[in-house]
Amino acid sequence: MALRIRQNDLVQVISGKDRGKRAKVQSVMQKENMLFAEGLNLVKRHQRPTATVRQAGIISKEAPLHLSKVKLVCTQCNKAARVGFQLLDDGRKVRVCRSCKQMIDT
Repeated sequence: MALRIRQNDLVQVISGKDRGKRAKVQSVMQKENMLFAEGLNLVKRHQRPTATVRQAGIISKEAPLHLSKVKLVCTQCNKAARVGFQLLDDGRKVRVCRSCKQMIDT
């Protein structure tokens, strides 16, 4: 199955507390339909000092975000758009922006 959103893509949040923010995707968990993005969906966790973690107290970290809450930002039209797929003549399957019809993958 082809992924609509991949690692290092620029995405925009369409619902939730971070609505309207844009960020780069750090990782995608395909089976859970979740992703991690830089600086989005920050949660606070209490951390006890251990041998590996020296910083104790309340730390802020990124929590996973569901794929349905983000849209891919098209590099051509610079808008958050839906993603479609298209087969090229050489047999490759590429992602296409649904608003400007331009290829996202090169």
